[in-house]
Order: sequence, then structure tokens, then C-alpha cells
Amino acid sequence: MEETNVIETKDGTIAVASAFPGQQEAVRDRDHKFLTRAVEEAYKGVECGHGGPFGAVVVRDDEVVVSCHNMVLNNTDPSAHAEVTAIREACKKLNRIDLSDCEIYASCEPCPMCFGAIQLSRIKRLVYGANAEAAIAIGIDLIDFIADALRGTGFYEKAHLEIIKADGTGAVIAEQVFEKTKEKFFRLLTPSKKKQTDKEIKCWLKKNKHFDLDFQKRLFCYG
Repeated sequence: MEETNVIETKDGTIAVASAFPGQQEAVRDRDHKFLTRAVEEAYKGVECGHGGPFGAVVVRDDEVVVSCHNMVLNNTDPSAHAEVTAIREACKKLNRIDLSDCEIYASCEPCPMCFGAIQLSRIKRLVYGANAEAAIAIGIDLIDFIADALRGTGFYEKAHLEIIKADGTGAVIAEQVFEKTKEKFFRLLTPSKKKQTDKEIKCWLKKNKHFDLDFQKRLFCYG
């Protein structure tokens, strides 16, 4: 079995590559090519007035699936970050929500929202260029908590909003949503030619002692 190492490329990206020098070099060249595409998108986004200087590229089998940039200003959408936009477009193009056979290249360290989207889409590999500090240095707001969220530190920690966990009736009715919709939602996650009846679904749930685990696997496309 080949030994693998975590390597840092000349442009600052992090990747996992074989210990063999030739293969390491091939990985570096490949990563540099796709990361350059993401950086070009970052420039393009600003030039077009679409949003901040961030780009992202989704790659599958060494082919670019989509190449996107930040669209926050153009779409009047604070969630339209480069990585989220790329994942949305890739899912549309491939007609599926499971991107486990894809990689994503981001011009900058992803924010927690983008990192969450990367995780939920099951993308198998992330390569990013600049650290969050590069964006912080030019005054881009709301990005300085990235390091705290992804690195487990409190260096940049600051509160931007009040967060309250509901209790009493509010909490109860919110929690009941999951129990009351799980049968119908399960049906959505298991499409079949033969429509499953409520009786069949209830029978399956009764027999399956690991429903919670299976439910989560189907929800997040683990299985």
C-alpha cells in the first residue's frame, strides 16, 4: 500500500498526495491548474461587479463541472458565496445532491457556511489557496470568524447577533415536526416505481431498529 502524506504546495494549498515524488509533483501541478481557475473566477467576479474576490471550481474525473465566483451583490443574496454557488450549480448540472465523486477548489479558505455546504454535498476533497487572514487584511467583514469556526480557536471571536434556544411550547412543537414528518420524508428519500403505502412504511419503521441512523444516512447521502 502506498504511503500518503499531507503536503503543502508552493501556492499555499493543502492536499493529500502519495509519498512518491513523481506523484506528488503530478498532484501539485493538477491542484495548481484548478486552483488557478478558481483565482481567475475571483478576479472575474469583482470585474463584473457580482461580489467579493472569491472563486470556486468543482471538479469531477479531472474535468471542470462548474466554475463560479461570489454572486452576493448580483443576486442580492448574502448566501451566494463562491463555494455555495458552485455546489448549487454542480448539483443542477449533475442532477443530484451527492457530490461524493467531486472535488472543490476555492481561492480562499471557506467560511463555516461554505464548509457546511461542502460537507453536506459529500464532496471528497477541498483545496484552497489563501488563508482567511488575506481577506481580513483588506477589511472584508464577517470573515474573521472563519478561523474560530474551522480551527477551534477564539482569536477572532465576536458576536453579531443574539441567539436564543426556545423552551416550553415553542420547543415542543418544533421538535414534533421531525416525528410527524419522518414517514412522509422517508418516502421522498426512497423513490420507487411502486408507491409505498402508509402501512408499508410503518411496518418498515417497526422492523428497522436502526431507523435514526438509516434516516440520517439517506438525508445526508451517506449510504
